[in-house]
Amino acid sequence: MSNRLINQSSPYLQQHANNPVDWYPWCREAFEKARREEKPVFLSIGYSTCHWCHVMAHESFEDEETAELLNNHFVSIKVDREERPDIDSVYMEVCQAFTGSGGWPMSIFMTAEQKPFYAGTYFPPESRYGMPGFKELLNTIAEQWKCGRDDILSTADRILAGLFRQEDGQASEIAYSLPGEAAALFENSYDSRHGGFGQAPKFPMPHNLIFLTLYATLNDDKTALESAAGTLEKMRRGGIFDQIGYGFSRYSTDRYYLVPHFEKMLYDNALLIIACAAAYRACGKQSFLAAAEQTASWISREMTGPDGAFYSAQDADSDGEEGKFYLFTKREIETVLGKQRADAFCAYFNITEEGNFEGKNIPNLLFHQKPDGAFEKEREEVYQYRKNRGHLHLDDKVLTSWNAFAIIAMTTLYRITGKRQYLLAAEVACRFIETNLTEGSLLYVGCRGGKTAGYGFLDDYAGYAAALLSVYEATGDVSRLKRAEQLLEEAKVQFADQNGGYFLYGNKNGSLITKPKETYDGAIPSGNSLMAWCLVRISQITGSSVYEEQAAGQLAFLSGKAAQYPAGHSLFLTALLLYQNPPEKITVVIAKGDDIERVICTLPLTAVLEIHTNETEALRLLNGQTTYYVCKNHTCYPPTNEI
Repeated sequence: MSNRLINQSSPYLQQHANNPVDWYPWCREAFEKARREEKPVFLSIGYSTCHWCHVMAHESFEDEETAELLNNHFVSIKVDREERPDIDSVYMEVCQAFTGSGGWPMSIFMTAEQKPFYAGTYFPPESRYGMPGFKELLNTIAEQWKCGRDDILSTADRILAGLFRQEDGQASEIAYSLPGEAAALFENSYDSRHGGFGQAPKFPMPHNLIFLTLYATLNDDKTALESAAGTLEKMRRGGIFDQIGYGFSRYSTDRYYLVPHFEKMLYDNALLIIACAAAYRACGKQSFLAAAEQTASWISREMTGPDGAFYSAQDADSDGEEGKFYLFTKREIETVLGKQRADAFCAYFNITEEGNFEGKNIPNLLFHQKPDGAFEKEREEVYQYRKNRGHLHLDDKVLTSWNAFAIIAMTTLYRITGKRQYLLAAEVACRFIETNLTEGSLLYVGCRGGKTAGYGFLDDYAGYAAALLSVYEATGDVSRLKRAEQLLEEAKVQFADQNGGYFLYGNKNGSLITKPKETYDGAIPSGNSLMAWCLVRISQITGSSVYEEQAAGQLAFLSGKAAQYPAGHSLFLTALLLYQNPPEKITVVIAKGDDIERVICTLPLTAVLEIHTNETEALRLLNGQTTYYVCKNHTCYPPTNEI
């Protein structure tokens, strides 16, 4: 029998729609029921491709005895963190305060007034390894609620007071020393042998690599470039990169990038395309461009809907087993390719009889330095075999902010390769957003199956504005620039704080117990860092003193936030580097009959571009050929036919 999640569009909520737990989505009705029946609220937050969310669902939420405890003593609410980042942000802070860490599934116990009094992540069904069993925990909290409610309410008030006491780091001016400090922090934690930073687990954090690449380029810092390029090299050769079907997994469980947590996220892969493209431009290594294009092909083949929008994620699990889809025995490969071809293929991809992971094999290129690009025919045969052998759950909801990252990735590849397929993919995704995820100047957070998920948050406005600016620079389509300006103005109206920075949610999103102002660049860059990037970029594109003033104010605000740990704010630092080192502005007038793609792919990635396909009175062709007008450091140079 289904519960109240049955009509929700979120794949994560749909996964729990037939649990015996009487789930509610986040709604007023749930809290009114808790208030009326004087029950505490159990809030469970996760997402559809989360392995440990699946485990807890199977062990506890599908269990009749556990469901009876929840239904009798609690009001239970399910939230998809990807559709409600505001709820996730507020209660993740609570979870970290309780446990010292966070993650998903997130488990929060709170009052009908949304005040938390206990928090954790995954709980096993029975007590083990020092972890309380979930049923035992439910019984304990139910008993305390009955006999010691005053103590619980007092705890909730103390937690809430602690959240309100947290003060913003303030800065009255931009701290230009922060990029150098961050680069030093990355250098000190760089694993020169295996790539990445620190110990396992190792997350891709592509915005860190983008920052380091730009910092290295601007400062001729070979150490910074080595840490970025060395990390990407190990990742693309490792098991974290799907050597058979392409695309990067969410993180590596070991320090070698061999054994991943096998789920694949759109945002990681989009940002890694940009990181690989930047590394290719910085050091000219063809393998980085190959990795970027291979990742784009995975997005095109497996993560793009028929209408051109990009899906969110692929699961780590198949047939209830994490990673099973991606693992091979040597005998399987022999069956597909025949003994002779299989022997060579397996030697290349480190596939052995004994296996490199739990008796099976994760294909990788970590243990040899043979040339790239071998065995393409065999790889495709193995890919087709794997595709027919098993099935992965696909989270097919479309998120505005994650689609924005993919749009930027595709326009970046277009600007490097001149291949029009990438620009076309970006433009089609933009049209999808404009058709399905907008309402005038307002954005929706996402959609699935024709249903929108609610009004957008700061990340949606800042991310999509950045995407529009990238398309404008690749095409010269002024309507994209104007639309970006409109969204940045709407973001200011909805989210700006007069004390500096931007709140995560605004006046269209309702209200929670606190109003987060996220600045840390975690797995995904924060909305405040994205705003800094947008304001710096649009001020340089338009030359507007208003945007320049807004950019300076945002950079000063984030300087205060980043002072304690600059390496945790890498996208902000990337924006700061471009503000501190304004790139050249290149205005191109394309001659009739010239190949615009050829022109585009010769231009620097950091350059601010303005593309014209026709002459104007102010911008004439020189010698009847494609002409470049270059300005830098408040100086414009004579027009030229050779960039």
